Amino acid sequence: MSIGIVKRSVSIAGHRTSISLEEPFWEGLREIAERDRMSVQALIGRIDAERGEQNLSSAIRVFVLTDLQHRLGMPSSIGTGAL
Repeated sequence: MSIGIVKRSVSIAGHRTSISLEEPFWEGLREIAERDRMSVQALIGRIDAERGEQNLSSAIRVFVLTDLQHRLGMPSSIGTGAL
């Protein structure tokens, strides 16, 4: 799996935007979307709606990391200053 940044265009709330993420995060998004029986675009829309002022690419990375931590039974360090 490549670690390089991949830029993709998606439509969110009726308008197009580009998102740049490392390939492992795109793969994580695909896995989560498949598990939740939704499209990657719909999942990104949900993340976008919940992100507040956070940059969308950063919000996606945090979402994927938090999901992984949850699945591994690890306490989430996101937002605790523990990083």
